[in-house]
Amino acid sequence: MNVPNLLTLSRLAAIPVLMALLLVHFQNHDQLAAAVFVLFSLTDTLDGQLARRRGTVTELGKFLDPLADKLFILSVLAVLVQESLLPAWVAIVILGRELLITILRSVGLGQGRVIAASGLGKTKTVSQMAAVLLVILARPYPVLHTLATLAVALAVVVTVYSGLDYLWRFRFVLSGRPLRPALEPLPVGGGKSDGQAARRLGERLLEAGLKLAVAESCTGGMLAAALTETAGSSRYFEGGVVPYSNELKERLLGVTADLLRTRGAVSAEVASAMAEGARSRLGADLAVSITGVAGPDTDGSDKPVGLTFIGVAAPGLLTVKEFNWKGDRAENRRQSVEAALQLVLDSINQVKKT
Repeated sequence: MNVPNLLTLSRLAAIPVLMALLLVHFQNHDQLAAAVFVLFSLTDTLDGQLARRRGTVTELGKFLDPLADKLFILSVLAVLVQESLLPAWVAIVILGRELLITILRSVGLGQGRVIAASGLGKTKTVSQMAAVLLVILARPYPVLHTLATLAVALAVVVTVYSGLDYLWRFRFVLSGRPLRPALEPLPVGGGKSDGQAARRLGERLLEAGLKLAVAESCTGGMLAAALTETAGSSRYFEGGVVPYSNELKERLLGVTADLLRTRGAVSAEVASAMAEGARSRLGADLAVSITGVAGPDTDGSDKPVGLTFIGVAAPGLLTVKEFNWKGDRAENRRQSVEAALQLVLDSINQVKKT
């Protein structure tokens, strides 16, 4: 039990208080209910931020947070329907969407996948809370009735759209396709099944007489593992580093603290600096770097889950590509490895000319 978990539990404890304030009529009871609703809604943002900043994310917190969110908003909706302040169909749409995504997450977990929260999901939550607040205040202040109606309509649209977005982005979960293991042979670019991208890259490096180094953050060594899966890879693979923290990016690769502070670890500039640092410090002919937000949560910044930058550095060559993956953590990491292998393959001819 820690502070973020206590904040989450406080949201659960506030539910009966909030319901009582809405149901028991006395002077200014709606205004008090609105204040309680706003106060404990803010804990939804605060608990997650504190847990990530302090490194106190726990399994209990991962379980309690979504549970508290859903019970908090759905209990208020039930009371608003009972008090004839909100049409029942609105609550059914919101409840249906939550059940649908919960089932989708459960199916994903059964396949070993974690379905990350999306920006639309957070927008949905904000729109619902704004609508509920206005509906509560519209009872003592009828002038807000039209605004509350518009807010409810917007919340319904965002709720439905975000649900459809989840279904589309994670449709592979519904297909029942099993999660591929981390070291499954990686297909050659173009989708061919008769070879491995890592093996093909090794052949090209040997032909060109080049040695490769890697610097990977979000993939945690998966790229190096893919490269060394092939016997004899020491002839073209020097090695790599996994500087997961900013401190190690500075110490091992020479990425400046100013660059990390101003651009963030997940940026094209840091990907370039990581690739250049790996090439110079590991004594390779060329180096590839990977930095990104694999998920399921963001890195505490405004950068979305799936955002990834891959850089390649060689004499006379420095290239960076941006990717925005839409899968879960495992898929995002795998796609990053495949993209890095392909980017190095595409860059070899340019290296040979320098």
